[in-house]
Amino acid sequence: MKDRGMRTAVAVLAGLAVIYFGSKGRSPDEGGGVSGGVVVLAVLAAALAWHLTKPGNTPTK
Repeated sequence: MKDRGMRTAVAVLAGLAVIYFGSKGRSPDEGGGVSGGVVVLAVLAAALAWHLTKPGNTPTK
C-alpha cells in the first residue's frame, strides 16, 4: 500500500480486532478490562500489519 493513511487504518483495525476478540471470551466474573497480554498482542498485530503493508522498493510497470 502506498497510502500511509490506509496503512495506519489497517494497523489500528488489526490492533482493535485483537483487543475485541481477546476481551470477548472472558467471563463476567473475571472482572472488566483488558489484560496486559492482550494489549501486547494487539501492539504486535498492529506492528505486523504495518510491516506487511509496507510498499516495495521495485517500481511498477
